[in-house]
This record gives sequence, structure tokens and C-alpha cells, in this order.
Amino acid sequence: MGRTSRKKRSTLANRAIIASAALILGGGGLAAVNVHASAGEGSSGPSHRNWQPVRQVSTIDCPEVVNEIPEVPDRARAEVDRELAAMDTQITDAYREFADRRDRMARDPQLAQNTVLGPLKARRTASIDRIATAIGRGAERPEGLGSLAPCSLRADDEAADPTTEPTDQPTGRPTDDGSGGDGGGGDGEDGGNEGDGDQGQDAGQGGNGPEDSDFVDIRSVQPNVDRPARLRGASRGTFTTECGRNQNGKFNPDNVIAAPGVANGAHHMHDYVGNQATDAFSGDDDLAAGDTTCRNQGDRSTYYWPVLRLQNGAAENDAEADGGGKDQNIGEIRTPSQVTLKFVGNPTGKVTAMPRFLRIITGDAKAFTNGDANANASWSCTGFEDRQLKDKYPICPEDSQVVRSFAFQSCWDGQNTDSANHRTHVAFAQDDGRCPDGFRAVPQLVQRIVYDVPPGPGFAVDSFPEQLHKPVTDHGDFINVFDDKLMRKVVSCVNDGRTCR
Repeated sequence: MGRTSRKKRSTLANRAIIASAALILGGGGLAAVNVHASAGEGSSGPSHRNWQPVRQVSTIDCPEVVNEIPEVPDRARAEVDRELAAMDTQITDAYREFADRRDRMARDPQLAQNTVLGPLKARRTASIDRIATAIGRGAERPEGLGSLAPCSLRADDEAADPTTEPTDQPTGRPTDDGSGGDGGGGDGEDGGNEGDGDQGQDAGQGGNGPEDSDFVDIRSVQPNVDRPARLRGASRGTFTTECGRNQNGKFNPDNVIAAPGVANGAHHMHDYVGNQATDAFSGDDDLAAGDTTCRNQGDRSTYYWPVLRLQNGAAENDAEADGGGKDQNIGEIRTPSQVTLKFVGNPTGKVTAMPRFLRIITGDAKAFTNGDANANASWSCTGFEDRQLKDKYPICPEDSQVVRSFAFQSCWDGQNTDSANHRTHVAFAQDDGRCPDGFRAVPQLVQRIVYDVPPGPGFAVDSFPEQLHKPVTDHGDFINVFDDKLMRKVVSCVNDGRTCR
């Protein structure tokens, strides 16, 4: 099938590195940063004249290469996917190096450039060159991708909008919790772990997050859910597939959509329901033949999402494993108390069958550093689901449970089951409910996952280590493996306005 990439953001091609590191100012709770490198320039030694009081740097920020590559020939896809997965591992390894020596790097700015940012840029440059070479064997070799190799250190609350012109100093990171304010999670100035590079209580387990400021009492959030109007002729039915809640404990840190053929491609652990044959190496034939936890055996689809852990210090079975402790995902994995997988219609017209093996990723596992353009996390509490949070975890009152939900893309390009960046073959409906030109409406997967957790800020989803377990990074993955007969039933139920299971 032909593959396309999303529209390039030209500003990324000119993105500068803010290769910053911090110097502790004794006891005052302030850090000083020396901006000492930019794209295409060598680093210079630290200069006291350039020090400015800013937040303590806390993570690594790298441009997302997958969003900027041009069309990828089919025969190059496997190699490109492997290199993209290798780049994720490079960031993970660099973040581990940074986290292990955070204090020293705070006191010696040049150490960050010499031991983390410089070597990371070299590895990324080599991977980008291999990606360009692979594409060039079957199409025009892309130029300018090398500008995406440099990464920077950034503060927890630094703005992550890639369309903003780079500046020498970090800026405040905007929040969007759906409540029209700061989500009640504080004034936005106390989220980071100021002072020395050590990990305080507010920095989460091992300094890797989440922070207290990542949580908000759901009762402080105003109702913010609007029910879209449905026009005459809308498809108003629903089809619910019952596939359990991963009671059998199928986990792995793979991502067969984004990193096929790469073990630990996600660097965080996933819950799986539905198809039990799913791992990094599963092809369509494997999925078609796999067992399923779904009650209707005609649904062998794969549904997966990052696990939610209690931040209670408990050692889980994966404490020494990839995706778990080795990737700074620590704590007791919580099995959902309820999982609902529902397919709904389109507010303006009928839906058509989605193709078998259609792959959809919703949300962005790297939204903390990428920005929220592709973020699609939604958090709430039972009894308060008219109040949805985007970049905060909810603190639920007693007898209320945490709810995370995803409304997947519901428009398909009519041709491809996947695309080079795993996004452009599907789209969300427009504000008026209609699909973009060239797309057709398909049944929309709406996923609702409920957890019984102790009250308070004591949980987080798994994430890439450098994403600091931020709630905005939550995401869901789906591969359609309905058989043709059952998919016809889904379409019929939705279009006829019936409620089916």
C-alpha cells in the first residue's frame, strides 16, 4: 500500500539546541543554566556571564524524526522502522546517563555536552543517515533531516511547542486540562524539583515523575464536556465488544505498530486485551490465527495501552526487566476494574466497514516533549465524567474510581491500513462532524478503562523514561482483526441506530 507522511513543520528543520546544564546556587532553590551550543555549532566552555536563574533541567528533548520523513517506499519500511526504534533507545540510554549523574552535570555544565548531548547527536546523525539512505534506494533521498539530530536538556515546565522560535531561556509550559485554567494543580511554578539535582518527594519515584503538580482534585474542575449535535441521518448505534480487562496478565514492552520487529520498542509496559498473539514480531497472519480474550471469537483485534502503576515502591515482577525497572517504570501494576470497548457512529452520516488489519495509534507517547498536537489523553473519575482532564491526573474522592478514556480516529483514507508515521492514513472528524476530504467515516472505537486506586496522587502510567510519566503522554493502540461477518454486524448496528453486544 502507498504510504504518506504528515505535513512537515518547517520550523523543526531550523530548530536550535538549547544544550543547557545547571549550576547549583547554594541553598536558594535556584539553578543557573549555561546555553552553550546551537544547531551546527561546536560547544564552548561555560561562561559565567551567560548564567541566568531558571528551573533545574530535568529531561532530554529531541525532535521527533518520524513526523518529518517524506514518503517511505514499502521495501524501505522495515529498515526505517528499525532505525526509528533505535533512536528511541538512544534517547532512553542518554536519559539514563543524564539521570545517573544529574548532580554532577548540574555542577559541571560541560559534562552534559561531552557525555550526553554530544554522543546522542552522533548516534542520531548516523541513524538519520541510514534512514535517508534506505528511502533513497527507492525514492528521492530526503535532504535536511540531519538538522533533527541535536537534542537539548530542558526543564520540566519548559514550553514544548515545536512551532515556537527557539530562545536562549526556557519558557513556562502551557497547560490544557480542559477546565480553562491551570487545572487546580498549583500555580505552575512549583512543578519541578528545584535546588540540587537530587530527587525530592515531589519528583516522584527515583526523580522520574510524576510530580504533585501533575495531579488535580476532580472536584475543583468545572464541567467541560459538550455533547455534539447529531444531524439527521447520523449513525447513532453502538456495538460493544467484551474482551476482559487483562485478568490473565498479558504484558510486554513491545509496540508492533510503531516498532515492528523490535523487542522493547516501547520502553514501557503495555496491557493487552483481545488478541493474545500480539508482540513485536506478530504479522497479520499471526494475528488472524491468534487466540482472543474477546467473548465473540470473531473479534481477534488487538487493544493495548500503557499499564497504570501505583507509586508505592512495591517491586513488580518486571522490576529488573526491559519496559519495567530497566526503563524506570517502577511500582505495582494495577489491573483495571473495568474495560469498555465500544464502537460508535458518525454525527453527520453513515459509516463504512474499516479494513481488516487497520492500525490506529491515538495520543502521543512523547507529548511532553513533542507538544500536544497529537495528544489525546482524557482523565476523569466515576461520577464526574462531565469533567475531563488532558494533562493532569485526577484525584478522585472516596468511593470514586479513576477513569482514562480514548476516542480513536474515526476517518480512514480508503486505501491504507498504515502509514509511514502511523497517523496520516486515519484522521479525526472535523468540528462539524464530517471527515476531511478524501476520508470516509468508519466505526469509532471509544475505549474506557477504570481503576480502583487509593485516593491521592499515588499512580501514573508507564512512559518512555524521558517523558517523566506525564499524563499527557497517555495513548492507546488498536489493530482491527474483526472477521468480515462481525464487521458487517458492527456497521449494521451503528448505522441502524441499534445497541449491540
